[in-house]
Amino acid sequence: MTTVVTEIAAEVFRLSTFAPDYGIQFNQFLVRDDEPFLMHTGFRRDFASIRAAVASLIDPARLRWVGFSHFESDECGALNDWLATAPRAEAACGVVGAMVNLTDFALRPARALGDGEVLTTGRHRLQYLATPHVPHGWDAGFFFDETTRTLFTSDLFFQPGQSEPLTTGDIVGAAREAMIGGQSGPLANDMPYTPYTDATLERLAALAPNTLATMHGSSFSGDGARALRELAEVIRETLAPGRSRLTPAAR
Repeated sequence: MTTVVTEIAAEVFRLSTFAPDYGIQFNQFLVRDDEPFLMHTGFRRDFASIRAAVASLIDPARLRWVGFSHFESDECGALNDWLATAPRAEAACGVVGAMVNLTDFALRPARALGDGEVLTTGRHRLQYLATPHVPHGWDAGFFFDETTRTLFTSDLFFQPGQSEPLTTGDIVGAAREAMIGGQSGPLANDMPYTPYTDATLERLAALAPNTLATMHGSSFSGDGARALRELAEVIRETLAPGRSRLTPAAR
């Protein structure tokens, strides 16, 4: 495995590993600052490669915070490896994730963040937004770097295959095709549509991000609010009860 490093915003780096067995990229993001922040850990199996990528940017032992959007192996499977590597590192997540998952899973207590709470790492200010079931999971949440206006979008804007690190083009279209194509098979129904979905996506759009740091596929530079609102419409068309299900031919 090789992890490729790309700076997508000032001192915000994308760490991307392509997994042929899944056919998708798994991306983590390092905010290089006085208290370095790693968004997502990747799988335990990929720890050595991702650690080497982090080491090209900082001393891994300096890592201070490890954030993730919800409790899954690609988001936080290697958390304890990072906690063992960096003596001062703490997981940073929402209250639900800390109480329900990390009290048992993590080597040491997590920093439980309330909705809207800001984690300051030095020059960067990372706001945590609790977003239950968006994209999925009771413990779901997003981090927004107020300093660079970068939103770490977790599984939103999922794009399969090997994509360029950063694009100014259309990522909604690729996400739409992936969402439609993913409505059947054993991994279908990954994203629920709930009474909170539309309001949550509008809340994210209201942040007016100019960089969208996507976990699977290209990150995006441009009008993030517009992209989020367009994605919200795709999600409504595809998942909302009573709405017709789109097919690729319906484009």
